[in-house]
Amino acid sequence: MLTQFLFLILVNMIKIIDINFLGINSAIASFLIKNQNNLVLIETGPSSSYNNIKKEINSLGKDINDIKHVFVTHIHLDHSGGAWKFAQNGATVYVHPKGAKHLQNPDKLIQSARKIYGNKMDMLWGKIKGIDSKNIRSVEHKEIIKIGNINLKSLHTPGHANHHISWKYNDVIFAGDVAGAKINNGPVLPACPPPDIDLELWEESLKILNDEAPKKLYLTHFGKSSNVTEHLEELKSCLWDWANWFKNKKNENKDIELLTKEFNAYVHESLVNKGLSKTLIEQYYAANPPYMSVTGLLRYWNKKANNDK
Repeated sequence: MLTQFLFLILVNMIKIIDINFLGINSAIASFLIKNQNNLVLIETGPSSSYNNIKKEINSLGKDINDIKHVFVTHIHLDHSGGAWKFAQNGATVYVHPKGAKHLQNPDKLIQSARKIYGNKMDMLWGKIKGIDSKNIRSVEHKEIIKIGNINLKSLHTPGHANHHISWKYNDVIFAGDVAGAKINNGPVLPACPPPDIDLELWEESLKILNDEAPKKLYLTHFGKSSNVTEHLEELKSCLWDWANWFKNKKNENKDIELLTKEFNAYVHESLVNKGLSKTLIEQYYAANPPYMSVTGLLRYWNKKANNDK
């Protein structure tokens, strides 16, 4: 009973902040850990949503400038695009060593993102600026960061991205994208953008998460999931389903535009058949648009083919 009571207290210290991305609820979350006099933010979302986070912080009777420690799971713009704003306020940003240089100089990150988003780039993500190296802290696998009496354990969890970290806080894990997207009572879906998708590494990362025996996963897309083992198995099943869809299509020599159209239809039909409402499907598409996974999974299979030669 005491353990359960302490866990309930712990959960009450974690505030899920809906950043209201593109005016859509439950697409992207940030998380605030409030413990005694310390405030720790997990995930910043894009800079375009900074003011929404500010309003939420203010509603708690706090000032956004009081946040001096920001932990990001990886450097994709929906997770860390606004990190530079917090760094300008004096915050330290904790990140995977492979992601640190891109926070300091985001030119390559911006170029890569523009290839995907084109003229929607600024509307979606807002401004992106570099962070001074003194405000960036690279964190190694299983390293523990102590902020007052808040302890966060780093878990390097590649597969979605080679610079991905999941953060364990007591009996919960902030899992970024490696644990997929699950909105309300919808299914668990993977996000497979280029260039780092690696299904074998991803499976190893899911085992790392499960072996830590968390009571809950906190998902950037979106909220929290309590049935951890079941959640991870559902993700693995969908991940391979999507991957094998592309494997079977690879030899049809269809252009990328047609393949994207067919995959969008495949995912949409699956969601409709699962009974998702139009609103919930819209939330999933804001959090994790299917077209983002097309080039990521094709690249995965092409790399596999080249490695097998």
